[in-house]
Amino acid sequence: MGIASRLKEEKFLITALVIVVTAYLLEHTVMGMGRGLALIAAAALVATIVLASIRVAHHAELLAVKVGDPYGTMILTLSALTVEVIILAIMMGGESSSTLVRDTIYSALMFDINGILGLAALLGGLKHGEQPYNDNSGKTYGVMILTAMGISMIVPEFVPRDKWHYYSAFTIVAMIALYGLFLRMQVGQHSYFFSYSYPRSERKKESHDGHGANGPAAVSIATILVGVVIIGLLAEFMSAFMTEGLRDSGAPIAVTAVVVAAISAAPEILTALRAALKNRMQAAVNIAMGASLSTVILTVPVMEAIALYTGQPLIMAMTPVQTVMVTITLIAAAINLNDGETNAIEGMTHFILFATFVMLTALGL
Repeated sequence: MGIASRLKEEKFLITALVIVVTAYLLEHTVMGMGRGLALIAAAALVATIVLASIRVAHHAELLAVKVGDPYGTMILTLSALTVEVIILAIMMGGESSSTLVRDTIYSALMFDINGILGLAALLGGLKHGEQPYNDNSGKTYGVMILTAMGISMIVPEFVPRDKWHYYSAFTIVAMIALYGLFLRMQVGQHSYFFSYSYPRSERKKESHDGHGANGPAAVSIATILVGVVIIGLLAEFMSAFMTEGLRDSGAPIAVTAVVVAAISAAPEILTALRAALKNRMQAAVNIAMGASLSTVILTVPVMEAIALYTGQPLIMAMTPVQTVMVTITLIAAAINLNDGETNAIEGMTHFILFATFVMLTALGL
């Protein structure tokens, strides 16, 4: 493919890059023109992020076809996680709330398990009926997420405030140890936990649908990396405009965390839905549950390390409402992901939990 054709194909990313430069040049001007214009600018940047995410998701899908699960979905989840960590690190340097990291991780869990997996299972179930996947993956992801959430976001409620740095250091070591073993399992001797052998007819159809994967893998990898950087820059300006636009508006503090989580989940939502509609539920499970696990198990040590370095403790203990929602979500996931098949009813239960999360956020809970 020629350079001109390649540039035309990546018009969304090029447009996003132009908007990054425009936002950089006009940031102070927009800030000085009132909260209304700042909110409009933030909304425009969110839309641009979605367009850029479409291209990131596309190239992640091409890589997934090339290398197969679980490697393909790992690329997508890790790229999305990188965006989230960059945004959180930037916002922690400003005047952000001390609960931003906690609220973002909680929101990401709601988006990934209840939003992504729920909608994928619902739409995929309505189209295909029961959709098979490897139940070992659901069970493994579930117990890892439960352990990571418990250690990092439930137990801190009982840790004395003057000893936070000891437990923070322990949490970093615990998360790294958990992820190290999980990564060895996922790409090593237990990699079959995270893959599913589809019938030959399905594999042929998948191969036909993924005909665009004939291009060089290096191009897709480079595009994903560039896309992640552009999305991170867009998100930085978006957060600044949104903070200014929401100042003194009475909007819930958690709105910022929800937006950050939604940004990181955007590429995953598109890819998971496409996979479910193609009757490839294994990919959807890997994306949704893998993104949830990666968010907790990798974001926590990075943010805790920053907190230790700056000497400013984070409030990681979830509120009672958050704890109840996480508990219900993980129990529902443990039941639904126990038999190796998803259906529309299971998808609907998670999607209703996602709707509940949205309502509670709107109520400021």
